[in-house]
Amino acid sequence: MLVSYKWLQEYVDLAGISANELAEKITRSGIEVDGVEQKSAGVKNIVVGHVLECEKHPEADKLNKCLVDVGEEEPIQIICGAPNVAKGQKVAVAKVGAVLPGNFKIKKAKLRGEVSNGMICSLQELGIEGKLVSKEFAEGIFVFPGNAEIGADVLELLNLDDKVLELDLTPNRADALSMLGMAYETAAILDQEIKLPETELESSSEKAESYIAVKVEASEENPLYTAKVIRNVKIGPSPLWMQARLMSAGIRPHNNVVDITNYILLEYGQPLHAFDYDKLGSQEIVVRLAAEGEKLVTLDGMERTLTSEQMVITNGSMPIALAGVMGGEYTEVSNETTTVLLESAYFSGPSVRATSKHHGLRSEASTRYEKGVDPTRVRPAAERAAKLMAELAGGEVLAGRVEADYLTLEPVTLTITLEKINRVLGTDIIESEVMAIFRRLQFEVSVVESTFTVTVPPRRGDIKIEEDLIEEVARLYGYDLLPKTLPKGAATSGGLTKGQGKRRSARDFLEGAGLFQTITYSLTSEEKSARFALETREPVKLAMPMSEEHSCLRMSMIPQLLESVSYNIARQQETVAFYEIGSIFLNNGQNQQPDEQEHIAGALTGLWVENAWQGEKKPVDFYVAKGILAGLFARMGVADKVEWRAAKIDNMHPGRTAEIVLDGEVIGFVGELHPTMEKALDLKDTYVFEIKAEPIFHYDLPELKYVPIPKFPSISRDIALVVDTTVTAGTLEGIIQAAGGKLLKSIKVFDIYEGEHMQKGKKSIAFSLTYANPEKTLTDEEIIKVHDKVLAAVKDQAGAELRG
Repeated sequence: MLVSYKWLQEYVDLAGISANELAEKITRSGIEVDGVEQKSAGVKNIVVGHVLECEKHPEADKLNKCLVDVGEEEPIQIICGAPNVAKGQKVAVAKVGAVLPGNFKIKKAKLRGEVSNGMICSLQELGIEGKLVSKEFAEGIFVFPGNAEIGADVLELLNLDDKVLELDLTPNRADALSMLGMAYETAAILDQEIKLPETELESSSEKAESYIAVKVEASEENPLYTAKVIRNVKIGPSPLWMQARLMSAGIRPHNNVVDITNYILLEYGQPLHAFDYDKLGSQEIVVRLAAEGEKLVTLDGMERTLTSEQMVITNGSMPIALAGVMGGEYTEVSNETTTVLLESAYFSGPSVRATSKHHGLRSEASTRYEKGVDPTRVRPAAERAAKLMAELAGGEVLAGRVEADYLTLEPVTLTITLEKINRVLGTDIIESEVMAIFRRLQFEVSVVESTFTVTVPPRRGDIKIEEDLIEEVARLYGYDLLPKTLPKGAATSGGLTKGQGKRRSARDFLEGAGLFQTITYSLTSEEKSARFALETREPVKLAMPMSEEHSCLRMSMIPQLLESVSYNIARQQETVAFYEIGSIFLNNGQNQQPDEQEHIAGALTGLWVENAWQGEKKPVDFYVAKGILAGLFARMGVADKVEWRAAKIDNMHPGRTAEIVLDGEVIGFVGELHPTMEKALDLKDTYVFEIKAEPIFHYDLPELKYVPIPKFPSISRDIALVVDTTVTAGTLEGIIQAAGGKLLKSIKVFDIYEGEHMQKGKKSIAFSLTYANPEKTLTDEEIIKVHDKVLAAVKDQAGAELRG
C-alpha cells in the first residue's frame, strides 16, 4: 500500500511531524513502513511553459522549433522532438540549469544549427513510470490543463514534491488498504481527530429506481449490492490533482468517471464499478452464479470461460462483469458515455479469490475483497463517488439508491480485564490509560470493576478474540516500553553440533581454496539421476512431476554441477570452480521414504593459476582436484586414514580417476570427466569429485596429542623402484609405511618415469624417505637396518627392484 503524506493530511492533523518521523511511528505501532520515497528528490527548476509558436525545424523533419513562455521577461526557444507538441499547449519545461531524475542536468545546446534553451518534458522524464502515464501522453510530452499558471512549479502540480510511504501490510490488516484506514491508524497513533470526506450532495427529483432494478440470486456470495445512476455526464480527463494522486498510488489515469472509481477505491478501500447505462440493454441488474461454460469478454479484451462457482453481474440475460474482479468490455465507459450506473457492493472474499485465481486476474479490487472490506463503507463510498461525478463530470445524480440487502451485521463485542492485559504484557498500565487507547482507536468501550467491554467497529475485521485487544493496547502503549526480562529456567549454553561445526569448516576450506558454493535443484531426469552415483538404486520418481526433466530425485550432485559449469562456460566464463554440500536420495522400495544422504561435490575447469605478470598459466588437472580433497581431509582430521585407489567409473576418464577409501569403505571418487561426456556438455578438461559427508563429519578422531619439536636431526634416503606398470604408487607407499615402522616419518613421491630407457611393461617410481628418532640421533647401523627392511618388503610384496 502506497500512502501519500500530503493526501493523508486532509484527514488527520499531522502536527508538524515529517514523513520520515511518521513512518517511524507507524512502524513502531505494528505496520512496517518499507520506505519513504520522494520522486522529485534532487529535481529542480521545472516550470509550466506556454507554447506560443511551434514550427518544423528547418534542418530536421522529426524536430520542432518552439517559442515558449516560461514566466520570464522574454520567451525562450526550445527544440523539441515530441510528436504531439503543438502551439497553445501548457507543458512542463526544464529550464537551463534544471536537474532531472538521474542527476541529468539541462544545459544550453544547439541542435542542427538551432539554439535550444531548455527541454520540454514528458512525465517519464520527470520520474513517473511509463505504465502510469495515461495513454494520451504515453508517447509524447504531457499537456497541462489550460488553466495551469505559466511559471508554476511542475513538481507541486504533479504531486511529485509529495512523500509516499510504502507499507508492508500483513494479511490481517486489510483496514489499512485505504487512505481512510490509514487515517484512523494515524489518528490513533498521534491521538488526533479524523476528518471524514463530504458525501452530501444535491440529487435530482427523479429517482434511480425508475432507471434500474437490482436482483441478487447469489445472496450468500453477495449479501449487499447497491446501484446509483448519474446521467448527463461529460467524459473527459480528470483534474490534475486527482491524476497526480492516482499515479502516486500506482494507478494509471483513464478518464474522469473511471478515475473517480479508482480514487474512491484508494480513499475508502471500497471497490466500485461504473457501467455505461445505455449499453446495458435492459433496466435490471441480476447478480448470480455463472452457467458452466458461459463466456465474458473482460476489460482487458480477453474472452473468459466461466464456471458455475463464479459470480457474475448480468443485465438479466448475459454477463457484463466478473463480480469483484473485473468489468466487462461490452459495458465499458467510453467517450460517448452520458449515463453511468455506479455499482458499490459487498462480495464474499473467498468467492472473489477463487474467481481471481482461476482466471489469473489480480486487480486492486479483487485484492481488497479477498482480504475483506468494511461493509459499512459500501453506501458512503457510492455517495462520495456520485458527488465527485457531479462535481468533476457535470453529472446529475438521481435520487436514492437501488439495493438488494441481505447483509446482517453483528458487532464483535469482547470483554477483557485490566489484570489480564497487565499479566500478559508484563506491564502496570492503569485503567485510564487503557480506556484512552481504546478511545484513540475509536472503539466503543465501557468499564465496570476493571473489566472492559469493547465493541469493535466493522472496519477492524482482524479483531476477534481477547488477545487481539491486548495486541492493540501493546502496540499503542509502545512495544519499546514493554518491560524486558530474561527467560527463567536452567541455562544451557548454545553451540554447534559436531556435524554443524564440520560442515561450516568444510565450507570455509573449500571457499578458501577458491571454489564457489552452488545450490542446485534436487530434481532431475530419470536418465541423469543415476549418473556418477556412488550407490546405484532405482531412482525415486515423483508422483506428479513438473516435467520429465524434473521427474526424479538425484542420486548424485555432479550432473547438476556440470549443468552449472556448462551454463557459465557458454557465457564466456572460461574458469569455473564450484562446490556443493547437499543431499542425494536413495530408493528404499515402494511406499518407503528414501534415504537422504549428505554429500560434498565439486567441479573444476579452466585455469587454476594465472599470473599475467610472470606469464604463468596452470590449468586445472587431476592433482589440483585431489589436492583440494586432501586438504579438506586434513582439515577434517582424517588425512592419514584416507587411501586413494585407481578406479574405473562410468562417464569418468579411465586413467585419471581415483576412488577414495576411508577405513575400508569407499566414500567417493575424484577424477576427470570422460572425453565423450565433456564433448556432450561442450566442456574442455573438467575435473569432478563427490564424497559422502557423514563418514568424515562424524569420524571418531583420537584424542589430540602434542609432541615437542624434534631435538635430533632427521635423515633422508631416496630410492627409485622399478615395478610393473600396473603397480600404483599408493600400493608401494603402504608397503613402505608398514615396513618402516616408527622411525619412518614421511614418504613422498618425487618422480615417475616411463620411457625408452625403461624395460617394456615397467616404470620407475622414486620416493624420498625421512627417518628420525625423537629421543636420540640415529646411527648409520639403525638406518641401514630399517632401510633394508623396507627394500626387502617392496621386493617381496610388489616385485620391486632398485633402479640402477
